[in-house]
Amino acid sequence: MSTEVRNLEPKEVWNMFADLNAVPRPSKKEERVIQFMVDFGKKLNLETFVDKVGNVIINKKATKGLEDRKTVVLQSHLDMVHQKNAATNFDFDSEGIKMIVDGDWVKADGTTLGADNGLGVAAIMAVLASTEIEHPNIEALFTIDEETGMTGAMGLEGNILKGDILLNLDTEEDDEIGMGCAGGVDITATRTYKEEEVPENSNAFSITVNGLNGGHSGMDIIKGLGNANKIMNRLLFDGFTNYGLRISEINGGSLRNAIPRESFALVTVDAISKEAFLFESNLLINNIKKEFATLEPNLNIEISDTNLPEKVMELGVQEGFIKSIYTALNGVYRMSPDIEGLVETSNNIAKIVAKDGNIKISCLTRSSSETNKLDLANSLKSAFELSGFSVDFSGEYPGWQPNVNSEILDIVSNLYEKLHQEKANVAACHAGLECGILGQNYPEMDMVSFGPTIRGAHSPDERASISSTQKFWNFLIEILKNTPKK
Repeated sequence: MSTEVRNLEPKEVWNMFADLNAVPRPSKKEERVIQFMVDFGKKLNLETFVDKVGNVIINKKATKGLEDRKTVVLQSHLDMVHQKNAATNFDFDSEGIKMIVDGDWVKADGTTLGADNGLGVAAIMAVLASTEIEHPNIEALFTIDEETGMTGAMGLEGNILKGDILLNLDTEEDDEIGMGCAGGVDITATRTYKEEEVPENSNAFSITVNGLNGGHSGMDIIKGLGNANKIMNRLLFDGFTNYGLRISEINGGSLRNAIPRESFALVTVDAISKEAFLFESNLLINNIKKEFATLEPNLNIEISDTNLPEKVMELGVQEGFIKSIYTALNGVYRMSPDIEGLVETSNNIAKIVAKDGNIKISCLTRSSSETNKLDLANSLKSAFELSGFSVDFSGEYPGWQPNVNSEILDIVSNLYEKLHQEKANVAACHAGLECGILGQNYPEMDMVSFGPTIRGAHSPDERASISSTQKFWNFLIEILKNTPKK
């Protein structure tokens, strides 16, 4: 499959991407891709080193005639989100991504593609390997663990980079130039419960919610897509309220920064209520499908008979649990009052696991306003604590505040207009980029973000536009030739 990808233009980028995608690179397990990048830099005889947290830095001197330009940091992250369809047999820890060309798109066979942020990494690799591209002094910064905490960016010390300008290659619309982004905080609610015997004369059912689009919990949150955890909770709430449904197990969602596509539950209902429960549940299922018919045409919800479990959740905890999920906000909390169409604050109820006497609820709250981020986080904390949960805030990272007087922003914006005879969309985004974190230790560094068009990031529907990648590559080359003097 990679042979077809390697023949795409620009070949220098797609070949680097194919090489990268052959290396398993899950977040927090980047040892192999770190070594891959070190070997790559050393093979080119470029100064290459790994910092104390695992970020890889490769330095390349300016080409002739551009020695007087400001040093540019080219930055992308090495890790990728691992999501796959339930029916896909694939081991992210040992297999390379299987890529497919479909018209103008490159996608993967039932898994995430890794274009986020692999195409950015590949473009930087292509610049480093080139003997023809004109460029100033370059510091290539390949960070780790962006997708599950941004610990690479957080751990980068302030005395390592010497660059004046940072080009972050992690934006997913090729007509967009990023000048700011949201910060975030992980909210984790946990509690224990007693397991009780399954009531006598019970029937067991497995409930499945799947077929949802999923997607990036920042960039796609505005779309109003279905969240499998919230949909499942509607079914559980209705069954519990009307027919005394009891929960044995729940497993919904996957990663904190991915909108949940699937949820599975094992429940019991009194045998005498079986027919009424199924009838009422199917009415609710039909209504939910109608609500999401436009946005989620492939939504599937099934209830089927199964074997009785050994235990169920204690009744009092179950009631508080279901009601806390119903109370907790999922989706957009507030739109930006200053930038039209930009989500300011949101929450993703990312993962819910209830089994063996333990419940864990994982959320990711994002905001470009630190005060509203805390406001929503406290709202969620209150909803869960009222039901007896312990709530922890962790992994907090700052937003990237826009700099309207940025020199590199002016240069990049003008170059885009010159190349394409139209203005770029200069905007802040609701995703979490590493620029805000990097800016804490490098406050004087001038930053922008851009990249090729990628759709469905953080889901198995992830795909990258071939024509857009060519556009992005040409744009990057022009920027490097036109960076400002020292």
